[in-house]
Amino acid sequence: MPDAAAFRSALVAANPALSRFNPLPRILFHDDFDFGVNGWCELIGNHDGNLDHVRSVLADMRPPQLSTCSFFDIGTHGPLSGSYALKLATRPKPNHMALAIKRATSVKSGLVQFETYFCFKAEQWIGARPDHQNGFDGNLDPSVYDFGDFTIGNDVCDREFGRRYHCSLRYQNTNSAGELVRKWRYKTSVQTTTLMERSGSAPVQDYHVAHPDDWADVPDGQQALCYNEVPTKLNWHYLRYLFDTDAGRNVELQVNDKIMDLRAIPVPRFEHGYWGLERLLNFTVDVKTHRSVRNFLFLDSVLVSVDW
Repeated sequence: MPDAAAFRSALVAANPALSRFNPLPRILFHDDFDFGVNGWCELIGNHDGNLDHVRSVLADMRPPQLSTCSFFDIGTHGPLSGSYALKLATRPKPNHMALAIKRATSVKSGLVQFETYFCFKAEQWIGARPDHQNGFDGNLDPSVYDFGDFTIGNDVCDREFGRRYHCSLRYQNTNSAGELVRKWRYKTSVQTTTLMERSGSAPVQDYHVAHPDDWADVPDGQQALCYNEVPTKLNWHYLRYLFDTDAGRNVELQVNDKIMDLRAIPVPRFEHGYWGLERLLNFTVDVKTHRSVRNFLFLDSVLVSVDW
């Protein structure tokens, strides 16, 4: 009788859409955006039916869209495969964030792995610009200084009124002064929820943390990613993020050939419980601009797998 694990591995290896990934034993979902948005939607804050009551930090996250990755100079660029990518786009407003979420629940606790092929870009600036930083020399395009950061994360709760936390990992391309940083960071405070704000917590500027400075460097997290000169050239990066919902911690982040051990990174947890979040398992991706320039994050496809 054939070995089940070997047979499964052979099936994955024989499928071009799956063989580019390295899944755990069970595939929870595979999102090919040629077939739609697959449940990825705009995050909006909790409200009482009156949208004027949505917290300002959550009031304008912008819906993700299906994109052929088209640009003014060449027309349709296209994603890594197929015709459509999932595109997140900010407004051209400093510190604006576009965030997409996919909601699920877990059968049991254990390892969860998020994989994707992604690309990040700032919008092409047409004509003269007042802050033409370093100028265009034929290789380095100043638009690289226009891209702020992007973040991957989750929202996990093991039981009603139980342990709840968000793991968030951010690639910071530039700081607020427009200087290149190019490193991975992790959050050091809990996300301020609607319940917390209505109970007296101060409104926040960064959705993920209580204060914009509540981020720390991932050990060995410095990483230069391929920008490829101009904003209309898309090069796709592989990302694999592993976390453990049993231990309530990050495990590992791989981006292309770089692997970062995250086990020692602390994960902030809420001191109080939340009703109605039994087995919560949500996934988030976002992009944030630091300037009056739109920033984009493209996902070619996504695969999430588990060891259940």
